[in-house]
Parts: sequence; C-alpha cells; structure tokens
Amino acid sequence: MRSTLLVTAAVLSVGYASLSFAAGGGGGGGSDSVSSAFPAKPVDPNFARAKQLIEARDYRNALPLLQQVVAKDPKNADAYNLMGYATRSAGDPNGSLQYYQQALAIDPRHLGAHEYIGEAYLMLNRPQDAKQHLARLDSLCVFGCSEYRQLKAAIAAYEKQPGPRASN
Repeated sequence: MRSTLLVTAAVLSVGYASLSFAAGGGGGGGSDSVSSAFPAKPVDPNFARAKQLIEARDYRNALPLLQQVVAKDPKNADAYNLMGYATRSAGDPNGSLQYYQQALAIDPRHLGAHEYIGEAYLMLNRPQDAKQHLARLDSLCVFGCSEYRQLKAAIAAYEKQPGPRASN
C-alpha cells in the first residue's frame, strides 16, 4: 500500500511538473498522460486566449478575459493564478497578491500560485513572506519541482543584490 502511494505521488509530481506553463505556473489542469486518464474539463476559450496573450506579454488584454473566466467559474484557481501573474507582470506586484491569495484559498496546494506569490513578495521587498511559500513548496513537492527550484533561485538572487532594500 505504501509503495503504491509513493508511486502515485511520483507520477503526480512528474505530471504537475510537466504542466508548468511558462507564464502561468503549475498546479493546474492539462492534457498530459496522467490527466488524460480522467475526463478532461473543457477549456474555456477565454482562458486559452488569455494564456496566448500572456505568452505574447500582452498582460493588460489578458486580464478582462480571465475576469470573464472567473465570473463563470469562481473556483478556477488557475485563472486566478494567471490573473495574479498578468497583474504582477504589468507592473503591479501589490495588486497581484489578491489573485494569488484567491487561487490559494481555492487550492492551497497550487504550486504555481505559491511560486508566483513568493516572487511578488520579493518584488515588494518581503523576503520572509517569500520564504514561507518556499517552505510550503518544499513540503508539497515530494520529489522536487520546478516551482520550488525557481522560487529558491529567485530568493537567492534577491539576497545577493547589493545595498539596502526598502520594505513595503
């Protein structure tokens, strides 16, 4: 039984790592071999278009589409995570926090939201808050994951920056 659980955890970890979206992070649905064994929920066309806009770095036009997605599906943690990413990438890390927090309220294990809120906290000169999310990722990523490695690298880079940083 224990070995079955470990194998399942390994498969899920690998599956989640393969779901990482360059601009949107992991933790969400996708069409890898793990999720294809289960009936896939149809992807909202606004969500798909928003992902395309984010990949093109058109964050401001992605946000209204994502707002339509969450209006139809208020439990869509992936959409809230992307709303946070688009808001932060458009230059508003403080405004992004509400979306990441909403994603984590819906799915406390959302890897992408933990990574991205940590990065937002670094932009806001709040490294201790970022480290809390790194610790959470460490506990969630049984065999390691890209979200953990990326946030750890971001924290290390932040700590190597010379000079004092103002705290917000």
